[in-house]
Amino acid sequence: MSISELIARCISKNATLAVAESCTGGHVADLITNIPGVSAVFTAGVIAYSRAAKITILGVPPAVLQKYGLISEETAQAMALEMRLRAKADYAIATTGNLGPDVLEGKQCGLVYLAVSSSTGVFSRELHLGGDRAANKHDAALAALNLLAEVIDKEPFDDR
Repeated sequence: MSISELIARCISKNATLAVAESCTGGHVADLITNIPGVSAVFTAGVIAYSRAAKITILGVPPAVLQKYGLISEETAQAMALEMRLRAKADYAIATTGNLGPDVLEGKQCGLVYLAVSSSTGVFSRELHLGGDRAANKHDAALAALNLLAEVIDKEPFDDR
């Protein structure tokens, strides 16, 4: 599903969307907001790059970051869940990872975690990307939108 088709699906469902980004630095929101009509469903986007921002802006529990680190599936899931709740959105996407070029928290370059929160649960994916920083950012953002499309496709379609 293209990004345009994904947004059209959200619009037809009247399903609102929010994003919480770390490693993608706003690229997911950028891709979404390039689509005409998205203002009908896109509610909020946050770039929570630092540990402090994840805690104070998104409400990620410090214990999650302490136990699993900034770059983890658990952190991505907490970011998505908290963003969905705070934005009062039907869906929220979250990204966190190491785009390179150096190892961070013992996590290799190209390791990214994505999550999507909906009323039916939180769904996540681990990526291992091999490009440079810019390519990894773009690939992670597209993968996050693909994960959202998969989640939406699995849920009952409800024309409100």
